[in-house]
Amino acid sequence: MAGKADIISSIADAAGITKKEAGAAYDALIDHIRKSMKRGDRCAVPGLGTFSVSSRKARQGRNPATGQPMKISASKNVKFKAGKDLRESVNKKKSSKK
Repeated sequence: MAGKADIISSIADAAGITKKEAGAAYDALIDHIRKSMKRGDRCAVPGLGTFSVSSRKARQGRNPATGQPMKISASKNVKFKAGKDLRESVNKKKSSKK
C-alpha cells in the first residue's frame, strides 16, 4: 500500500520537483478536497473521480451487544465515485508475454 511519503516521492520524480514542493502540492490538493466536502460541494478530480457528500437521517438502531434500541444521530458521509479513466486502467487486462 502506498502511503503519503510514497505518493509525494512519485509526484516529485514525475514532475521533476523537490519532495518539499511535491509535499506542498499534495497537501494543497487534499486541503482543497477537504474544504469542498466541508461546504457540501462536489469535487471532481479529472482522471481520478468525484468526491461528494451524502447525508444520513437520524434513525433507530439496535446495540449489537445488548439488543437494546438506540438512537443513531444524523451524519454526513463522503462518497467517492471513480472516474472512467481510473476504472478502465484498473480493469485493463495485462498482456501475456510468451
